[in-house]
Amino acid sequence: MVALLFIAFLLPLCAVAQNGDRTVEELVKLGFENVCWGEDGAEVVYVVENNTYRQSDVGIGMALDEIQKSGMPKDGRLCRLIILDNNVPKISLCCNSTRVGERDIRRSDWNVSYDLGQGWELVKGKERKNSSLYKVDLVVYPMFSFKNGRNSVPYQVRFNVNPTIEASLWKGGRVTAQLVIPVVNDFGYKYDDVRPGYLTVSQTVRLPYNIFVTGTAGCFSGNRNGFDVNVEYFPKLKDFWFDARASYTWFGEWGEWKNGKNLHPFKFGYDRNSGRVTWNIGANYYLREFNSQLSVRAEKYIQGECGVRLDLIRHMKNCSIGFYGMYVPSDDHNEGVNGGFRFVVKLPPYKYKRRGYVPRVTTSSIWGFEYNAGGTFVYGQSFKANAQMNMSEAIKYNPAYLEQELLNF
Repeated sequence: MVALLFIAFLLPLCAVAQNGDRTVEELVKLGFENVCWGEDGAEVVYVVENNTYRQSDVGIGMALDEIQKSGMPKDGRLCRLIILDNNVPKISLCCNSTRVGERDIRRSDWNVSYDLGQGWELVKGKERKNSSLYKVDLVVYPMFSFKNGRNSVPYQVRFNVNPTIEASLWKGGRVTAQLVIPVVNDFGYKYDDVRPGYLTVSQTVRLPYNIFVTGTAGCFSGNRNGFDVNVEYFPKLKDFWFDARASYTWFGEWGEWKNGKNLHPFKFGYDRNSGRVTWNIGANYYLREFNSQLSVRAEKYIQGECGVRLDLIRHMKNCSIGFYGMYVPSDDHNEGVNGGFRFVVKLPPYKYKRRGYVPRVTTSSIWGFEYNAGGTFVYGQSFKANAQMNMSEAIKYNPAYLEQELLNF
């Protein structure tokens, strides 16, 4: 009799374990990386990283569908899904199936937050299936810009194709190496040659109280080189968050010119006296009714001047469109108030699954453009510290944004 009771007690646990293992296998088949699961008496926890689906809400939705189909606990415990980004936990989605009642669980039943609960302690040391470490992507970034030209040429155009090697070699770390290949150039002889672009090493860590810190060193955009630290803080209010950034960079460029010719395109030179400290600090609010983000920030720019900037960004599934205004006091009467618009578009393919450790060749997830209505190219200038930095990528794990997108299903 004791043996029968013992077997009856173990059978439900074995069934849950089998369901969890089977769910992990199915998630790996869907293309998710760094997949594992764990459980205790309070909840069942799954961990995934989405490097297959361009739209974060689509990828997370696919994971939820699979868990709802085969991995939900049947004994009233919570179910939690933790989303990683480069092996760093970003957010979690939690569902209490007993509160749902008899109807089927829907995506909108999951609560999205930066709170990892106790679930992260169950799984943070576990072996991950389909690891993303040491896998290499060759990403092609198209780059387009234009400016007002001479009277005979209304606009001067520059278009480059920038193949970029991206790899994650350790937890939270990323290495980027880019080559700039000019296709069309009206901006002058200094942009004619094939040359390196971004050459960076970055590290992201998650600190207590939902604080994320990313440090980057290397060659950035705008011929800036040095060190950059970006900090994001997400309080319990899902619609509101803060970010700050501080950098120390100097001017440096590739090439050695003489009489308009580049004698050594891959020779790097820099100006020791061009070191600059730049920074910005901002507050952000997400307007759910309009899927829009409002940001206001104080900034210090490359030339040493300070200013304020206001952004209003409308986020949609495959693109984000933003308008901005800024005020930068200066001694030049042509400077001061400026503004413009910018947009980014997610490029196909929208699903790009890796095949083991074979390098994956794809287009960049985002292509964007910014229009400077005031024609200001000296004051109020900043730079990007990595090729992936853009307004659409910055919002993709925001709980308010994800809840709005998941409610559409």
